[in-house]
Amino acid sequence: MDVERLPASAIELYEAAVGALEQSYSPYSHYPVGAAVRTASGRVFAGCNVENAAFPLGSCAEAGAIAAMALAGEREIVEVVTVTGGSEPGTPCGGCRQRLREFAGPTVPVHATTIDGQVLSSTIAGLLPHSFGPEHLS
Repeated sequence: MDVERLPASAIELYEAAVGALEQSYSPYSHYPVGAAVRTASGRVFAGCNVENAAFPLGSCAEAGAIAAMALAGEREIVEVVTVTGGSEPGTPCGGCRQRLREFAGPTVPVHATTIDGQVLSSTIAGLLPHSFGPEHLS
């Protein structure tokens, strides 16, 4: 797989995620991650992973992108791209799958990529089947 296989809509997200990955603070794992989300309004928000010597206090790239999005008043994700420095695409962790699901419906595309252009595409439902979302509380 290669980055050329990303849908055209995801190229801008990939570039934003790569830029975020370049700012990653990952001195312990040496596994930089960048993430970018596109909202229903078309805006793009990015985040990077930030590690901490007290390991549980680190934060994921997806969480950073979602926080930036929420701070800007946006509430609906329509596409997601993650990029890692690893040899294979790294999909969002379980916690971030649920974080994404809070703002993205089951059919929203998620493209996990690497800095060298590998791509693994799925949907929120593919990553988190039978998910629990905000609609379950209304």
